[in-house]
Amino acid sequence: MDITRRDFLKVLGILGAGAGAAAGCSPLASYLPTQSTGYPDSPQISSPEWRALNRLSFGPRPEERQRLTEIGLGNYLEEQLSPEKISDHKTNLLLSRIEVLEMDADALRNRGDKIFDNSDPALVLDDFRQATTLRQVYSKRQLEEVLVEFWTDHFNISVQKGDCWFLKIVDDREVIRKHALGNFRELLGASAHSPAMLVYLDNQENHKDAPNENYARELLELHSLGVQGGYSQEDVMELARCLTGWRIKEHFWRGKLKFDQDTHTPGAKTVLGKTIQPTGKGEIDQVLDILAKHPSTAKTICTKLARRFLADDPPREIVNKASQIFLESRGDIKAVLRTILLDGFPHINTENSPRKYKRPVNYLISALRSSGADTDGGRALQRYLKSMGQPLYDWPTPDGYPDTSAAWQGNLLPRWRFALDLVQNRIKGTKFDLKSYLVDIQEGDASFFIDRVANNLLGGSLPPGMEIELLSTLEETLGGNPLQAAEVVIAGVLASPAFQWR
Repeated sequence: MDITRRDFLKVLGILGAGAGAAAGCSPLASYLPTQSTGYPDSPQISSPEWRALNRLSFGPRPEERQRLTEIGLGNYLEEQLSPEKISDHKTNLLLSRIEVLEMDADALRNRGDKIFDNSDPALVLDDFRQATTLRQVYSKRQLEEVLVEFWTDHFNISVQKGDCWFLKIVDDREVIRKHALGNFRELLGASAHSPAMLVYLDNQENHKDAPNENYARELLELHSLGVQGGYSQEDVMELARCLTGWRIKEHFWRGKLKFDQDTHTPGAKTVLGKTIQPTGKGEIDQVLDILAKHPSTAKTICTKLARRFLADDPPREIVNKASQIFLESRGDIKAVLRTILLDGFPHINTENSPRKYKRPVNYLISALRSSGADTDGGRALQRYLKSMGQPLYDWPTPDGYPDTSAAWQGNLLPRWRFALDLVQNRIKGTKFDLKSYLVDIQEGDASFFIDRVANNLLGGSLPPGMEIELLSTLEETLGGNPLQAAEVVIAGVLASPAFQWR
């Protein structure tokens, strides 16, 4: 029997409004069957550790909580900062079946051409999005995945524009993932030489006789200095001249980058008061060296990283310290992250500290990870992200998906629908094992079940009064249907206000 909307909303109201008056305990657990195996209980960790793990991952699994308790936060962070040393066999096995991840641009374009294999671009993108979701759900290299998502937003490319539907797959492999935990100057340079980026921001239209300033402007405004970074319109124009001549091959070796000296603007240019020597294809590197060392770039990058990991309005002292590290280390992303995370986490570890609202991707993936659900990451799951407002790689403008609470808090209904469909196994390719939560539950001890759910999904217990009211309500409405009662508890927690925050 399906969970009724009335029952679900009643439970959600309890979880959202707090504790109410209720008398006595419910014998709900007398109806709950005991199983022999199940989803492992997560070890108890402190609230600060729970918040930290939620920022370092897409939602902590039991084994990650266990690892943190064994080695401490500092050592756990260091492990995550060296993802190449973390064995990730299951994820690699899942990804080995997705051929598009290793294809070059020409092969990807051919794969999506109906003439060649009766396919279309949508199927190539389905595979790409599936791979991203599988990594976020299953990878043990969670911090790397969080950083990949961050840089994907920072260097946003919409697959809906032109040839970006196949070029972005190469960009993800050769730009974002390759440099996510490396050096910012190298990452900036890789992006500036990415065919996907140059197509997305129209630099292939940038010609000495017809300058196009689109990429030049975003390179300054979004990728480096920031809106208030101290550049002028003249700097944009001069930078655009430096960027002329770069083209994307359209026939043989389609999707490869090339430099055409004949369409490049000759002569010296001046950007940010610095003379750019007329070296043709080398002019872009002269500019990138200037941008990567600029204090405004350090502030922009560190502010955005602190916003992602700490708070919508991150502590100024943390941003300033991280910016100094950025400049001293010449853009060492790991060094900057150590400062933001280790110095910044104490600022989020009090009851009144600012919280981060989960964006749709983080909400959906954390629900899967925390509940122990398995998924193929396929099209059925991707439709939920679309309904929540964050389909992968689809944000149309260069600024990337918003990273503040206000942008996402007004669209809760799709999250509630996902929570219900997940626990009732209505999502094709995704499996939630409800009975795994019912292991070792003794008759008359329904609170054990409630505590298990709250610990796995929220990192702690519900307030006593709230738990009593929840148990009483479940007994009144669902006492004759124990599995449905269990479903409504888990769906209610996943849809509750508490679960919406990291």
